[in-house]
Amino acid sequence: MRVIVFDIETSNQFSDVGSGDPTALDISVVCIHDSETDQYHSFLQEDFPKLWKYIEVADMLVGYNSDHFDIPLLNKYYPGDLTHIKSLDLLKEIHASLGRRIKLDVVAEATLGQGKSAHGLQAIKWWRDGEYQRVIDYCIQDVKVTKEVYEYALEHQKVKYKDLGKIKEISLDTSTWGDKEDSSLTHTLPF
Repeated sequence: MRVIVFDIETSNQFSDVGSGDPTALDISVVCIHDSETDQYHSFLQEDFPKLWKYIEVADMLVGYNSDHFDIPLLNKYYPGDLTHIKSLDLLKEIHASLGRRIKLDVVAEATLGQGKSAHGLQAIKWWRDGEYQRVIDYCIQDVKVTKEVYEYALEHQKVKYKDLGKIKEISLDTSTWGDKEDSSLTHTLPF
């Protein structure tokens, strides 16, 4: 099963666009990990035709808050419809089990012993300051953390988080995560 773990950074924030709709934002960079090659890649907007080649062959897209944020935003640029590709939103899985949302950083620190290297608002500032490679490095680090949380969850059927100073566990039903969807998926791109 070919899994593409991905994350998006934007060049603006909700207060800039006067909307809470992710599709009102603009993408600065998309970073991915391809399970087939075990490689990380980054794509600026002008590189999106190369990104689509990875998306089109994915059996599943994995992200954190990706169903609510990343997929709708990326779909704005994609000539097809990303909602036809199986996705696994780790935040959605955690919310379904725990009943509330938890930041990736909180889950990563408790589960992996390491957190994110910065935060999205800092990445927007870097982008505006022309520090593009710094944004790419940050985004790739987020993909690495998301990938490792995903792999931990698959292996242990749980993740951890810190709540009031105590490490707690969130049980996850990962039994169908590796299932390929039987669909008559017809992508719009000729790959």
